Amino acid sequence: MEKINIAGHELTSGKTIKDHIHVGGTEIHIPHIIICGEKPGKTVLVTAGIHNAEYVGIQAAIELSNEISPKDLSGNLIIIPLANRSGFENRTMSLVYEDGKNLNRVFPGDKDGSAADRLANLLFDVFIKNADAYIDLHSGDGYETLIPYAYYVGASPASDIAKKMVDCVNASYCVKSTCTTEGAYNTASMAGIPSVLIERGQLSLLPKDEVQADKEDVLNILKFLGLIEGEYKTYPKTELREFSDDAPFTGCWYPEKKVGERFSKGDKFGEIRDYFGRPLHTAIADTDGVLIHQCSSLSIIKNGPMVTYGVIQKQDAC
Repeated sequence: MEKINIAGHELTSGKTIKDHIHVGGTEIHIPHIIICGEKPGKTVLVTAGIHNAEYVGIQAAIELSNEISPKDLSGNLIIIPLANRSGFENRTMSLVYEDGKNLNRVFPGDKDGSAADRLANLLFDVFIKNADAYIDLHSGDGYETLIPYAYYVGASPASDIAKKMVDCVNASYCVKSTCTTEGAYNTASMAGIPSVLIERGQLSLLPKDEVQADKEDVLNILKFLGLIEGEYKTYPKTELREFSDDAPFTGCWYPEKKVGERFSKGDKFGEIRDYFGRPLHTAIADTDGVLIHQCSSLSIIKNGPMVTYGVIQKQDAC
């Protein structure tokens, strides 16, 4: 059997590798764990911390890396618990510290670009391209609330398997995304790698039950993919088409809906006011739908996130 080499490591049955990889042209070193199963099988990648203030996924990945043993696996499991390390260490929320770019908007990256471009290029070329399937863990940012849900890319070559991976996520909703570029899981999907993005957690908080739920979702997907023995569970979902309304002004934001709440066309999402309390903008729904995440801080920034909602496509479709 041909040996697999990833990040300079030869994957050897029964071995666990914990190391850092240097992003050329930067001071960034990315932690990664490779758990080589005692039996042959697929290679699956799990990433967290692409958005560095989304802590539930980061903690779930750290715990999984210490709880899964080679004897548990058929195949190889690669875990990157903190993709945007410099952002995490400088609390830049969704942005790479060195250049202020959103890492999940620059894939597949550029080895000769700025820090975020180089980091995305390394993650894609070294890890994502070597995976047979990919799970990306996200949460609400430090100013966002959200409900748990999952994405897959509908137009990708691997959408059938990705849909089955989404079935394994314990959530009520999924988004069949039409975005095929820039994001890590989107780019992986279009390269033929079945990929899903799981959203769970909010406001940069770290509830233990949400960390546990993320871990259970990953383990359930690994059962479906054959890396772990046992029966996997599936969860019926409502499929959504996603829409986002960004803020037209900087000011104070007063939301009137809660995430998970269904709304009707003409309902009020909330209001932006100036620093004298005078209305600047009233956000009104132009369709029926369900609110899946929103800005929940008093501060809101022009052209930044305000509300993201889903229009229901069909029941039990994902």
